[in-house]
Amino acid sequence: MIDLDPLTVATIFAMALATYVTKAGGMWVLDRIEISERTEAGLEALPGGIIVAILAPRLVDGDPATWVAAGVVLVVAYRTENVLLSLIVGFVTVLVLRGQVFALV
Repeated sequence: MIDLDPLTVATIFAMALATYVTKAGGMWVLDRIEISERTEAGLEALPGGIIVAILAPRLVDGDPATWVAAGVVLVVAYRTENVLLSLIVGFVTVLVLRGQVFALV
């Protein structure tokens, strides 16, 4: 059986609660104020910006498999307009190119 530290578990729950309150609070506020088209466009672009901010440093230091997978992600994202599918395809592409495809099994 796994021995869990109560402080660790409490910290994880507190972080989950803070995340939920932040998101729910933001949605509550946005329902009650009128935002401009420019602000709305910025909020719609935010998820993509966050993904780029997380993945760009890995790409800069990446090997050829990483660069090829990034290209595949761009093509899939352009063709399907589905961010989640693009990331999954990119992840699998990296595993295949590095010969670690069986690491998932």
